[in-house]
Amino acid sequence: MNIHDPSPRDADNRPLTPFEWIGGEDAVKQLVDRFYDLMDIEPDYAALRAAHGSDLSQARERLFMFLCGWLGGPNLYVERFGHPRLRARHLPFSIGIKERDQWVACMQQAMREVSTPQPLMARLTESFMQTADHMRNRGG
Repeated sequence: MNIHDPSPRDADNRPLTPFEWIGGEDAVKQLVDRFYDLMDIEPDYAALRAAHGSDLSQARERLFMFLCGWLGGPNLYVERFGHPRLRARHLPFSIGIKERDQWVACMQQAMREVSTPQPLMARLTESFMQTADHMRNRGG
């Protein structure tokens, strides 16, 4: 591991993708399941949960597929639905600072609980915050 790139490396000294580093499809599925389980049971994520309707199964599947590709693994989401167009797909939902912060906090808790490596968690948290902030379509 080099001091400027703390990513683990494979046998050929190639940096692992975040998808490889997190543990592949099974680990992404575990993370997504924990994320939605927490959203469903933790009062701190009530506003976020309220935005998702009564059934989380479609959201679970789509986030899993999206994260696989976004992390550098198979592009399951793109193959099935085309370009993610994240902002456009989220416009029908009221997303403010509260929902953004709850989404990121819920994902951070899920990453901690499924033992995402700390350096990867820090990188992902930064990226998740940037993306979640981009999804905001109202001020509050």
